[in-house]
Amino acid sequence: MDQDDELFLQEMQGVERIQIREKVTLRKTPLVGDAEARRQAALDETHALKRDPNHLSTTDVVRIGPHDVVGFKRPGIQDGVFRKLRLGKYDIEARLDLHRRTIEQARQEVFRFVRDCLAADIRSVLILPGKGDRSIGDPAVLKSYLAHWLEDLDDVQGYHTAQPHHGGSGAFYVLLRKSDRKKQLAREQFSKGRI
Repeated sequence: MDQDDELFLQEMQGVERIQIREKVTLRKTPLVGDAEARRQAALDETHALKRDPNHLSTTDVVRIGPHDVVGFKRPGIQDGVFRKLRLGKYDIEARLDLHRRTIEQARQEVFRFVRDCLAADIRSVLILPGKGDRSIGDPAVLKSYLAHWLEDLDDVQGYHTAQPHHGGSGAFYVLLRKSDRKKQLAREQFSKGRI
């Protein structure tokens, strides 16, 4: 044995071999009985919360400035669709003016407005919270809450600060999800165009 081997053996004294455990085969088994019922109940409760305007938070909202330009898009929304929204290229099918509303009034109105627009197959809307730049002590309160609420609503696909001619930093373009009926119409138009 040479000197390197002896040094190696000295350093390795007291080291034990790692015990290798037998492998376990995992099988996916469907949830049965009580566990499945609990899972479904939790899912139903989550969906019920999303249908209630009270799930929209009125605390711990990230504040934005009166003149800040903000935007948001859900994963899966194409860049071209968001660009068109940002530039105000979609027809505005409905408007909601939130000027002079309390936070609670605005929360109820935003929730109801989005729900009503979806029921009417309206997809592109304008919501005007105002800039809030005249509120000396606490500027842009409603604007900050609106941005937070829009991200909380699953039916909102994206939003962006409006162009100056539509209200600028005191207004948001909002893109709502397509209804199942509009999705089917789009599929039919697309398939007709390919024939």
